[in-house]
Amino acid sequence: MLDVVDPGVQTLVQDLGRRGYFAIGLPPSGPMDYLSHHVANALVGNDPAAATLESVFVGPTLHFRRDTVVAVTGATVDLRIDGVSMPCWTTLPVRAGQVLTVGPALEGSRSYVAVRGGIGTPLVMGSRSTYLPSAIGGVDGRELRVDDVLPCANQFGPSPRLGYVVDGALRPSMNTRQEIRIVLGLCSYRFTDVSIEKMLSSDFSVGVEANRVGYRLSGPPLEFIDRQAPFGAGADPSNVVDLGYPVGSIQVPGGQELICLLRDGVTGGGYATIGTVIGVDIDALAQMKAPDTVRLVAVDVDEAVAARRARDRTVSEIYRSAMLS
Repeated sequence: MLDVVDPGVQTLVQDLGRRGYFAIGLPPSGPMDYLSHHVANALVGNDPAAATLESVFVGPTLHFRRDTVVAVTGATVDLRIDGVSMPCWTTLPVRAGQVLTVGPALEGSRSYVAVRGGIGTPLVMGSRSTYLPSAIGGVDGRELRVDDVLPCANQFGPSPRLGYVVDGALRPSMNTRQEIRIVLGLCSYRFTDVSIEKMLSSDFSVGVEANRVGYRLSGPPLEFIDRQAPFGAGADPSNVVDLGYPVGSIQVPGGQELICLLRDGVTGGGYATIGTVIGVDIDALAQMKAPDTVRLVAVDVDEAVAARRARDRTVSEIYRSAMLS
C-alpha cells in the first residue's frame, strides 16, 4: 500500500480508460499522455492496463509500506527518494518506509507514477480511471488527498530490469512549440477555404483553460460559409443541430477560438467541428500549457494510423528492453 503524504496538483488514478460508453455520453477518460502512461507501466513490469497516477505541474509525495519498484515518466520533474535526486524515465527500486517526492515540472505539464502491480482502486464500469465530472473511478471519483491510502493491484508482467533508463530518443518532446496533426472534418465544409488555410498557416496559443475536458487555442478568427440555418440549429453560424464529438475534435464557437475536446470531453453537442487531433498528438498537446504555441498540420487517416503504429512500436520496444531476459 501507498500512503499519500502530499497529493500534488490534480493527481488522479488513470488506467487505459472506460470503453464502450461513449454513445450514452460517458467519455473514456484514461491518461492524457498515453505514451508516458504506457512507458511508466513498462518500466515497472506491469500489464499495460494497470493504473498509474497522473498529476499536473506538481506530483504527489508517497510513503511506501513495502519494497517495490517505481517509475516516473511524462513531464521532466524534480524527482527524489528520501530527499535524494533520482532520474525520471528510469526503473527505480524503493524500500519499505521510503518516501517518493514528485516535485514541480521543469518541462512539460503532466507526470505519471507507476508502481509495480499498478494502483488497485475499485473498478467502475470496467475501469479504474477517474472521471471528475461524474465523480466515478479512482479514489471515490476525486483527486487524491492527504492521508489517502492507495492499495496496489496485482497486474504484473515480467520482472523489470532495475536501473533501466529509456533512451532520450524514445521520449516525447516537451517543447513549448509543437506541430499538432489533425484530420479535417467532420464539419470542415462549413468553413471557408480561406479560413481553413488561415488555420493551418497560423500559430495558436494554449489558453489558461487547458484541462482534461479540453484545451482552448487562441489565434485568428475563422469564418463560416453563408447558409440558411436548419431547424433547431440556432442562428450562430457555428451551430449544427447535433453532432457526435470524437476525442480530439475541435470546435470553433462563433469562429473566435478553437476548443479541442480531450479525454474527459463531452461526447456530443451543437457546434460544428473543423477537425480532430490525431490520437498520438493528444499526447503532445497534453504536455503543453499556457502560453505554449501550437501549429496545426493537416494529415489523412492513413497517416494518423501510421503514427499510432509507430507509437505502439516504440512502446513495445521499451517493454522488451526493460524486462529481464
